[in-house]
Amino acid sequence: MGRSLKPFKETISRAEVDMTRSPILRKGSRSILERMYLSKIGDIKIKLHRPIEGKIKRLTVRWAATGKWYACFSVGQEDLPKPPWKDGSLVGVDVGLESFATLSNGEKIANPRFFREEEHELARVQRILSRAPKGTPERKKALEIVERVHERIANKRYEFAHQISNQLVNRYGLIAFEDLNIKGMMQNHNLAKSIGDVAWNMLVTLTSYKAASAGSMVVLVDPRNTSKMCSRCGILVQKDLSERVHNCTQCGLSIDGDWNAAINIHRLGLQSVGIQSVQARPL
Repeated sequence: MGRSLKPFKETISRAEVDMTRSPILRKGSRSILERMYLSKIGDIKIKLHRPIEGKIKRLTVRWAATGKWYACFSVGQEDLPKPPWKDGSLVGVDVGLESFATLSNGEKIANPRFFREEEHELARVQRILSRAPKGTPERKKALEIVERVHERIANKRYEFAHQISNQLVNRYGLIAFEDLNIKGMMQNHNLAKSIGDVAWNMLVTLTSYKAASAGSMVVLVDPRNTSKMCSRCGILVQKDLSERVHNCTQCGLSIDGDWNAAINIHRLGLQSVGIQSVQARPL
């Protein structure tokens, strides 16, 4: 929500504080919420990330090393009638590193690689930070610049996940993801940086909380053998992770490996809601 007024910063000495009294939001000259009033602190200029829907129940204020304050609102909403389920619009989603995601209809979502595109800039500012003497204004300024780069990367990931999750819940009634052990996968030091960059869990989380109000359902399926199983005949095809194409010696199916996995995820998603007769297969 931008930099705060000086009295606000002096009042809050911790990095994160829960406010027990609800804030008062004020509209500006353009009928847009531009200020927030907090008891014992006063008016603060704000920049809302998105409209607040519902009654504010709790406010958490957090200070970032970039010198910015952030307000996180927890809101309560009345139970609204859910929209009808988007019957028939079903999709399996295979998340990956080469492509951010592959859908069971064959669509691919490119991996934006936000960290990779900022990696050289981050290394440059970190070198400046390492050379700055501790306890000096130069080091404080350098640290703030490093944090700004990290913040920029995080914001790009968040906005991208929001866009993709919106597209999924607007198009599909049943969205199936693998129930991945991402923490365990991060133990692979060769892949940890790339896995952290794609932020798969953020996509699943955002899609899940948006699904109910959009008339959609998110299911998590067992990831075992989704890449090895042939989506046409069902046998397991042994392959290395580096192999990008699924070639089945049993039925002759040759298909993009991620697409093959997405079709299997789609089938498992259908089974998880009791739809056993529908088989998702490539054409």
